[in-house]
Amino acid sequence: MRKPSLLLTLALLALTLVSSPARAFTYLVRPQDTLASIAERMYGRIQHEKILVTANALDLEGGTRIVPGMRLEVPAVGYRRVSAGDTWPLLAEDLLGGKHRDVVFAAANDTSPWLPPRDGSEVVVPFNLRVVVKQGDDIVKIAYHFLGDRNKAWVLDHYNGLKGRTLERGDVILVPLTDLTLTDEGRAHARLAAEARVTEAAGESRRAQLGVEVELPALLGDIRGGRYVDAVRRANLFLASRDQRGEGALSRPQLAVIHRQLLEAYAALGAVGLATASCKEWLASDPEARLDPTYLSPKLISACRPAENTQPVVEPTPSSNPDDAGAGPP
Repeated sequence: MRKPSLLLTLALLALTLVSSPARAFTYLVRPQDTLASIAERMYGRIQHEKILVTANALDLEGGTRIVPGMRLEVPAVGYRRVSAGDTWPLLAEDLLGGKHRDVVFAAANDTSPWLPPRDGSEVVVPFNLRVVVKQGDDIVKIAYHFLGDRNKAWVLDHYNGLKGRTLERGDVILVPLTDLTLTDEGRAHARLAAEARVTEAAGESRRAQLGVEVELPALLGDIRGGRYVDAVRRANLFLASRDQRGEGALSRPQLAVIHRQLLEAYAALGAVGLATASCKEWLASDPEARLDPTYLSPKLISACRPAENTQPVVEPTPSSNPDDAGAGPP
């Protein structure tokens, strides 16, 4: 069995894999829509329903049904005009998140990574589909499901830097997709979505806050169930969403809850430095927070000591028993 610190490292590594830019547009679900009908109208291929499911995490936490008014992300490839001095490794690092992904990038453009792209040419940028590994998944199964070829498992292994490592539940795998040709209707929706981004920008913070508010109970459930690696993954995805939309995207109470749960998870996994940093963020986000032994275990208070600054440690009441104190309320 791997040590908790190794599991934590793998979870954080998975988060770094999702930082590369993606090309997609938003579709507003209408009455009578199904995922199959949307896939057929956007791509002309019903089987791309599975891409919509994965891109919108509709298969996680027991599954989610689409309803009218829901906004779906519709994956699409991007395009980049080559400039003088560009190479496939440099383009792969800039657009796909790693120089080692140059093999896939070049192949998507019907060439080889050792042949330089032509100055002024337009190249196709694959869409990085984020796949969260579920129980029973392996790299061969994922390759067959999304690329239609079990033999391309090695491509995903190399693309994600796995080096043959066995996948674990909660890992994040990026699947580079290029077979995402849009129909005329799909292109029309993509254009409308691009035009709407300007007016939607002002509402980004509100959407981020609402989205996180819906997901916070799942984060609390991870902590209460002892699923600390899952909690780290989920909480950092919340914070990544905030960083993409700007520092003010999430409310201070939301940040306080997220960092409080990260404190708990990091402390349980033995990542003391990260626990201390999370405690500092928690105390900064919640001025009324106190290091109270009635609600915080000695391990959590110890992790918070370097971060507390002027925050007092509240002495327990005579009737309380610090030995029995757990994590307490979030």
